[in-house]
Amino acid sequence: MNRKTLKFEIDLDFVLIAITTSLRDYRICHYINKRLNFDFTRSSDLELDIIQGAGPVFFSLYQYHWEASETDFYFIANKGSEGYLVPEMRKADYFIMIRNYIADDELDKIITGLNRIQEIVAAVKIDPKKIKSRENLLF
Repeated sequence: MNRKTLKFEIDLDFVLIAITTSLRDYRICHYINKRLNFDFTRSSDLELDIIQGAGPVFFSLYQYHWEASETDFYFIANKGSEGYLVPEMRKADYFIMIRNYIADDELDKIITGLNRIQEIVAAVKIDPKKIKSRENLLF
């Protein structure tokens, strides 16, 4: 009997920035909005089934859309109601996910702007392909 294996690769077509801060989500979004001229607005919590057999886990979620380049920004809490969105990155408090195209120089400006906010300890670009629980970021 012939066996065929099906291999597929998840298309991770987004940029991910990890943010470490002690502030609550709404406070850090306020500082980001002021520094970067963004307009993050609160959305319904992100609901994921991370733990098998348990109920859904909720993560706070904010959204912003750049009209000029059709780029979407998502500000997501790493710690949810019952666990972590990306458990292997427990030191990251929040993530900014950038979907659609963003130029490298624009991304550098955003990361530099984030790191200039006093309340942010660190903001670094993360390669989503190196994260074990990357499926949690597909929503």
